[in-house]
Amino acid sequence: MIDFFLSQYKTASTLQIILEFLAFVFGIASVFCAKKENIWVYPTGLISTVITVYLLYQASYFGDMTMNFYYSIMSIYGWYKWSSKTKQPELAITRTTTREKQIGLGLFILTMGITYLVYKFFHYPLAIPNYIDIFTSGIFFTGMWYMALKKIENWTLWIVGDIIAVPLFAYRGLGMLSLQYLIFTILAVLAYIEWKKILNNNLLK
Repeated sequence: MIDFFLSQYKTASTLQIILEFLAFVFGIASVFCAKKENIWVYPTGLISTVITVYLLYQASYFGDMTMNFYYSIMSIYGWYKWSSKTKQPELAITRTTTREKQIGLGLFILTMGITYLVYKFFHYPLAIPNYIDIFTSGIFFTGMWYMALKKIENWTLWIVGDIIAVPLFAYRGLGMLSLQYLIFTILAVLAYIEWKKILNNNLLK
């Protein structure tokens, strides 16, 4: 397993390795902060996604690149929504309403369509991994929006998307990102359990 990950970096530049490591560290920190409802989820996540956008652009994975660019924007939006400095009431963990589920489904479909068009715009030949990328983009985009609203369903989407992303990044030779998404999966499961406890306690009050 170790040889598998290390062999992928024999031809990688020092800059790429450093950037992947930084994206890895800040990405893990972001998910951990999200689990704890800590607003630092957004600044740490922003650093990770900006670095990842650059790495994926260099690797010509334009679907994932677009997804992480969106993460960067949503990190700023989520940062605003979670901030106690806004005039809005502090967000509490809740479940999605029927309306929010409908919007989420629409966002999922729209995101897949946009990601497909991004590939076409760059004249990138589509293979099975790219279609998987398009599908996970829809999942992650919707999950990010639900997270900004503190909807517990965001973790369900993250878990599904992360499980798919682990072998996808490994196949693409991005071992560190594959390992990162494996850790994301574990943290997302733990976060779902923790948020569910908080939600249940809030309902009992």
